[in-house]
Amino acid sequence: MPPARPLDLSTSRLALVLNAASGRKDALAKERVIRAQLEPMVASFTVHAARKGSAIVGVTREAVLQGADIVAALGGDGTQSAVAGVLAGRDVAMAVLPGGTFNYFARGLGVGDTLETALQTLQTGQVITIDLGEVNGRIFLNNASFGIYPEILERREAIYRQWGRSRLAAYWSVFLTLRDIRDSMHLTLTAGCETRHYHTPLAFVARSPYQLEALGLDGAEAVRSGHFALFLAKGKRPAELMIASLRLALGKVARGQDFDLVIADALTIDTRHPTRLVAFDGEKARLTGPFHLQIYRDALSVIVPATDAA
Repeated sequence: MPPARPLDLSTSRLALVLNAASGRKDALAKERVIRAQLEPMVASFTVHAARKGSAIVGVTREAVLQGADIVAALGGDGTQSAVAGVLAGRDVAMAVLPGGTFNYFARGLGVGDTLETALQTLQTGQVITIDLGEVNGRIFLNNASFGIYPEILERREAIYRQWGRSRLAAYWSVFLTLRDIRDSMHLTLTAGCETRHYHTPLAFVARSPYQLEALGLDGAEAVRSGHFALFLAKGKRPAELMIASLRLALGKVARGQDFDLVIADALTIDTRHPTRLVAFDGEKARLTGPFHLQIYRDALSVIVPATDAA
């Protein structure tokens, strides 16, 4: 990893990217706070507001084309992932301003999960480069998953629309989806020179050590060392999966009992379907298989809290 470099806001052209359709009044209030703190400190300050979540990629590209050298992304992990996908491989620094339910990416970087701490990081931090996950050209930050998890996200979105966003609503969507599960995937996995076959309802590919530790799962150190941690659920019936989910919530999940763990630098997953719904950092996309996963090394410049050694 290249060494960290200092950040000079006074010469920076900063673009704020946000989803204006998500909690409109709240988004406008946060925009005013961010503008008040940052506009006096930077060479230029622009706002690129997406009118719907799917437009985040487009407005981020617009910000880059207009010459931004810092893009500050306000939103949850899905928004952060979309922005990172545009900035990957570019000489543009990303500032993470958390605004979601779990904010695993922001918390894993040490930015925290409040706007106040994130703005402090942006004003006093440093720039580092990090690795990203990639599957069939699609970037992800925390995880990519196949099987039941995309279905959980669909159920979660419906519950959010009815009851609002909360962690309780997110956990309830898991319970309802597991209760209704019927079929598992037939999956062929190739890692290195080894090919194995699985029958599983869930394949979860992790790239966030923070998320794994928060869930009480193994594999965090392997991910820190630049590998993927792939979890394959062993339970197939609703009752088995609900018990495993309860153990996960209590931090008691067990490798070998609840899941198989595969550590690898690159993976190929074939689910016997020409296309499949895949979940990335809390969002969904339909991709054509087989699915080739690799680590995109030093792909993203991101602003993190400064260290004494910097």
